[in-house]
Amino acid sequence: MGTRRAVAGRRKTRPAVIGGVAAVVVVGAGLGAYALYGGGAAAEDTARTTSAAGEKVKTGPLSAAEVESAAQRFLTAWQQGRIDEAADATDDAGAAKPLLTGYTKDARIKDVTLTPGTPSGAKVPFSVKATVAFEDTSKPLAYDGALTVVRRAGDGEPRVDWKPSVVHPELRDGDKLVTGESGTPPVKALDRDGGEITAAKYPSLGTVLDGLREKYGKKAGGTAGIELRVVRGKESKAAKVSDKTLLELSEGTPGTVKTTLDPALQSAAEKEVAGKERASVVLLRASTGEILAVANGSHGFNTAFQGSLAPGSTMKVITSSLLIEKGLASIDKQHPCPKYFTYGGWKFQNDDKFEIKDGTFRASFARSCNTAFISQAPKLKNDDLTKQAQQVFGLSMNNWAIGVPSFDGAVPVQSAAPMAASLIGQGGVRMNPLNMASVSATVRTGTFHQPYLVAPSVDGRKLATASRTMSASTLTQLRELMSYTAAYGTAAEAMSGVGGDVGAKTGSAEVDGQKKPNGWFTAYRGDLAAAGVVQAAGHGGDTAGPIVASLLKAGG
Repeated sequence: MGTRRAVAGRRKTRPAVIGGVAAVVVVGAGLGAYALYGGGAAAEDTARTTSAAGEKVKTGPLSAAEVESAAQRFLTAWQQGRIDEAADATDDAGAAKPLLTGYTKDARIKDVTLTPGTPSGAKVPFSVKATVAFEDTSKPLAYDGALTVVRRAGDGEPRVDWKPSVVHPELRDGDKLVTGESGTPPVKALDRDGGEITAAKYPSLGTVLDGLREKYGKKAGGTAGIELRVVRGKESKAAKVSDKTLLELSEGTPGTVKTTLDPALQSAAEKEVAGKERASVVLLRASTGEILAVANGSHGFNTAFQGSLAPGSTMKVITSSLLIEKGLASIDKQHPCPKYFTYGGWKFQNDDKFEIKDGTFRASFARSCNTAFISQAPKLKNDDLTKQAQQVFGLSMNNWAIGVPSFDGAVPVQSAAPMAASLIGQGGVRMNPLNMASVSATVRTGTFHQPYLVAPSVDGRKLATASRTMSASTLTQLRELMSYTAAYGTAAEAMSGVGGDVGAKTGSAEVDGQKKPNGWFTAYRGDLAAAGVVQAAGHGGDTAGPIVASLLKAGG
């Protein structure tokens, strides 16, 4: 950064020590204070190569001095309102400038103080303290951020790796910060008994409350307040991510939206996922599709409703219905379960390479034999599984309207090995706990009922339907398969003590880069149906199973 000249008339301040590096407090013109790194220019001990033009190109790992200098340049310029300089301190000035400009112009944020923390390699954490002001109303704003320093392509100079999250951790590509009258009035969400739902009471429901406001705020009779919010761009909207309020300067008048959530069961679901960061669960009333509880161990994304994960062997519920309908399997007839089966150039195997000699389809389902299903691939058309999922289970048509953003599952038409893999919930098949709870509900009742969180009568929306139901014989066999698995198969340990009319199926889905698979479990008990996933944790019967079983017990 070179030598700084003292500003006339300002009191000298003793250097502070931040992260083991001497720092000086410099006051920007009306923009707060930023604790600057010391040390001057970056160290010159980095390896270099020569470009075709003869210029020196910096290469090799970044030195601590380079990281500190690059971060200092960016944060100082940003805080002091020198937008062009701040943007140039990143590796993508064109993308950085509009968002940094909007930080003051659109978000109305002023009096910014940026305080860096201790760098960790190339990552530099920092805290933000500022004021958001709109007309005669203002409130303090505080949050933590982080940036990463990289070598810029072309010359290798250290620059801040530009991402919208550098400005605020809630921002994605295309999003922006805006302060003003909220386009959508707030809503007061109620449970089925009329009690208020808040994120403080139910931490899992923060994203759900955002979705309810976006969907019903203008319809529920409230009036807008003044707030700082994240306005989502095209990419976020395509991912069904809702706008998010960051700071409320003045309260609006909320409208009221009643949900189907059961307060006791929601509390039970929250308790089940607490401390399990990658666990998600959904509980439904099977006969109606009403969502009684939804919870996620991690609260930043609603995996339970919007997740897109391979469901593993829980998909065998749908595949079994297909095989039985086509006469390719029958519950007590012999069915092959070899150690291996090769199809489309892929060699498939069972967990621990087990086999069942002279076994029945009942045994293969209960023990979750992969090859028992893969072996039927040569007899199926490429679109058979897709049609079964859509026509019977109401999945993979992108038409669910539950009241908040959701993903309706994906069962794409595939061929060869990927088609075979889809029969056991791998390949291109993608689901979430909401989808798989609905699958168990369809088996329990015999008819698909689209899940919903807000009754369709509230806004006159149309719920999705399935075009047909299973035959009575297929349905009877499928229920017996799930009942047997709950009593004697891979789901037996988790379902122990869950009485009444029950059925279950476990699943494990391998994911590239994970040492342990995602554990899945779907089940029903009486008029309740539930499903859960615990990512990167192991087999479904051991991980998601206890969560689902506990909720089914809590439902009475």
